[in-house]
Amino acid sequence: MKKSIKIGAACCAFAVAAGLGVLAYGLKNDDNKVSTVSEVLTTTTQPTTDPNEGRLGLPEGWTDKIPYAPSNTGLTERARSLLRINPDIVGWISIDDTDVNYPVVLDPGEVTENTPFYGPEYYIPDSYYLDHDLDRSYLRCGSIFMDYRDVFGSDESEHSENIIIYGHNMANNTMFGSLRRYRQDYSFYDASPFIKLSSNYKDYDYVIFAFLITSGSYASTDFVYWNMEELDTKEDYDAYVARCKRDAMVDTGVDVQYGDQLVTLSTCYADEDNSRFIVVARKLRDGEKAGDMSTITRTEEWKKAHAPQPETTSAETTAAATAAE
Repeated sequence: MKKSIKIGAACCAFAVAAGLGVLAYGLKNDDNKVSTVSEVLTTTTQPTTDPNEGRLGLPEGWTDKIPYAPSNTGLTERARSLLRINPDIVGWISIDDTDVNYPVVLDPGEVTENTPFYGPEYYIPDSYYLDHDLDRSYLRCGSIFMDYRDVFGSDESEHSENIIIYGHNMANNTMFGSLRRYRQDYSFYDASPFIKLSSNYKDYDYVIFAFLITSGSYASTDFVYWNMEELDTKEDYDAYVARCKRDAMVDTGVDVQYGDQLVTLSTCYADEDNSRFIVVARKLRDGEKAGDMSTITRTEEWKKAHAPQPETTSAETTAAATAAE
């Protein structure tokens, strides 16, 4: 999606999630180094209830009680309910077999001091919801939020090519903490390869094609994924996808082509080297179905590598052994 103004790389979009309970943020682009503020965000007990319960003063099980109905012409009923709480809400994200099941807010960008809606403090872009709840009260684990430059509204033709969403890597698996399951057990991908990301207007399903660990610092990488929302050209798009696949922990074989809409989930991996764990997915194409990997288009290379091998008869085995002698 072309924007009239391309926003430069002076934001700190990458440093927005806690790695193993550590929060780090802030970027000084002028001297090409990262400044950090750390705060321990660990939890020693596992959650026994919905991670959203108790928030905003809403009743127990509120995520199930908010009415929802898809809409081709306007806001969904769920969006109407949530927007009464916070007009920054742009959708909802969920992943089966994880704790990811949250509203998504759009970061407001740079917030000046004494802004009535956001309070007296100044915030750099992609930092406000690091430690604010949906009602804008202080919350150490923050909220799940979308990069302030992303576009994810009613007009699909205007959607960013790559939606980037950030969340803390909480030790109790809330926020984006449970994404660690993909890197800790590669077989987990087979169980949960799909992401559901809804806008305020429509549901979308995505299939994960890569998950990887990468740097979160300008000084340490040429892969500044946090600045790759608008992949307008085929060259930029293909370069992003190729880098994700090159560094992926698992070859998923999912085919990705220029024009496929992407979503990138970002959380911290380790604070010591300022690294990030990202999960990258593409929107399902016509004919593909969420929950059914057999409908997902795979690359020719992957299909050849996973094609059934013809059975060898005993006579063929004997002949091959004789020839080898």
